[in-house]
Amino acid sequence: MGQEIDHVIFTAAERTEFARRLAEETEALIEECTLSGTADDTRLLGLELETCLVDRETLRPAMCNQVFLSRLDSPLASAELARHNAEFNFAPLPVADAMLGRLHAALRHQYTEARRVAAELGSDIALCGILPTLEPAALTLANISPLNRYLALNRQVMQAHRGTAFGLEIKGRDHLVQPLDSVMMEAATTSLQIHLRLPAHEMRTAYNAAQLVSAPLMALCANSPLLFGHDLWAETRIPLFEQSVGLGGFAAAAHGPVRRVSFGSGYAKRSMLECFEENLAHYPVLLPILDDSGARYPHLRLHNGTIWRWNRPIVGFDEDGGVHLRLEHRTLPSGPSLIDMVANTALFVGLVRHYMDQDVEALEFARVRSNFYEAARYGLNARIDWLDGLRHPVCRLLKRTLLPAAANGLGRLGIDPDDRDRYLDVLERRLDSRQNGAVWQRRFVARYPGDLVALTAAMLEQQVSDTPVHLWE
Repeated sequence: MGQEIDHVIFTAAERTEFARRLAEETEALIEECTLSGTADDTRLLGLELETCLVDRETLRPAMCNQVFLSRLDSPLASAELARHNAEFNFAPLPVADAMLGRLHAALRHQYTEARRVAAELGSDIALCGILPTLEPAALTLANISPLNRYLALNRQVMQAHRGTAFGLEIKGRDHLVQPLDSVMMEAATTSLQIHLRLPAHEMRTAYNAAQLVSAPLMALCANSPLLFGHDLWAETRIPLFEQSVGLGGFAAAAHGPVRRVSFGSGYAKRSMLECFEENLAHYPVLLPILDDSGARYPHLRLHNGTIWRWNRPIVGFDEDGGVHLRLEHRTLPSGPSLIDMVANTALFVGLVRHYMDQDVEALEFARVRSNFYEAARYGLNARIDWLDGLRHPVCRLLKRTLLPAAANGLGRLGIDPDDRDRYLDVLERRLDSRQNGAVWQRRFVARYPGDLVALTAAMLEQQVSDTPVHLWE
């Protein structure tokens, strides 16, 4: 979905031809990846960070991303769905040595520069899974980023929903019912997306490990409890994003478990390539844009970009033209601070590496998926099933088992011990304080009921100082 397109209305002939090319590219990708050697030892990590632009006076959304991006003039920054959103990409780093510290420095540099440019527009940058001051009136088509790919996405989703009820219903501490007339509600969510590339022969076990560890990671890192003043899930981004698009697969599965935004349908049995086979078999094409530019796998990549698994494969290319797969992990919210996001990334990478060597499939996938939604809803109060066959309070599991496992995984990847310990210590202190971003927001609202502007101001102040969330008051 990051590529721009030149029109928004599609013919039946375009759909037929796109489907043909998609089938050909799926077969070709599987053949190319199967025939490629396994000598590759590349280990790289990259990030995408979605942010909110807010007015410095009102602390409400600032609809200025086009001017902001023009002035920032960075090839690593781009518009997101709504005009108050901007995304920042970070060049991939080798997974070794002091990678975490270098990542922190890159985040700090980009954040500082973005704030400088935003200030020229009377705005600021907020790092939050859901902006507390956001209101439904901000999420209308009048505020969609003026890019054809977003206009086309909205048109296609709304056509697919024609004649059916379409809306949000999220039951958490409060109960929110919100009718929808566009995909703009998706723009309420901002994420930190991790891209992990490992040697080709390790990607299947990495994908399965990522599925397993998503639940405890979510519980510890939750940062989005509030939507339109309603206290919902610890990580409300999850049901919000899933319902904002809310489409199933082909007709027989339209209201079943095969959804366009989902936790996925199972472990990878042979290869992560199975996701592309599933894309072809189970998901109708949303954006049948025909590409004759000579780019490699353009139709497969575009189609994959309209299927939002919380862990999904991404096709990339090496400098010599060779194809590779990387794992995109999408569960983490933006924020609460830069150091927290680096610590969250360290936990993900370390846990994935550790559990690549374990029999993660010993825990049936249905329970892994159930764990994920339990963690998203209840955060640090969740109880989840684990590989030992027992159900654990997630904080105890993290403290006794998962933080040591992450330390082991990072060590095996060659991360410098001082670098590793600096960021895992942030997580340990978060656990000891029992305060992640979601808990802090709820505690603030309990002290100052209804004052979401003050909440946002306090959040921004702590982000500027890069204070880890366990120290926020």
